[in-house]
Amino acid sequence: QPVESGGGLVQSGGSLTLSCAASGHTLNEYAIGWFHQAPGKGREAVACLSRGIELHYAPSVKGRFTISRDNFKNIVNLQMDSLKPEDSGIYFCAADGLALRDCGMIPTEYDYWGQGTQVTVSS
Repeated sequence: QPVESGGGLVQSGGSLTLSCAASGHTLNEYAIGWFHQAPGKGREAVACLSRGIELHYAPSVKGRFTISRDNFKNIVNLQMDSLKPEDSGIYFCAADGLALRDCGMIPTEYDYWGQGTQVTVSS
């Protein structure tokens, strides 16, 4: 099961780095997605990274967020810059063991989910 870390409180325009780890599993064998859930709303994809080099971003975060793997540490990071109050919410990391070449931006494509980490961006 993935485990997220790195959430917290930050001012608008600030940065945070979220990390996704999975003890006992090699994350580069999975496509990894990051999802955002705002209060009272469903989970929406923020970014995903395939087993290879394919990656996708939601239009709302493109140019501000960067997803990357650190295979040595066995983690997937989500670097979030120029944060906005609307970026606030719970961020979930999810793993898809079936995707071979690409990664998906739909929650139902993912098999394993973390518990989430809270991000709050103050205005």
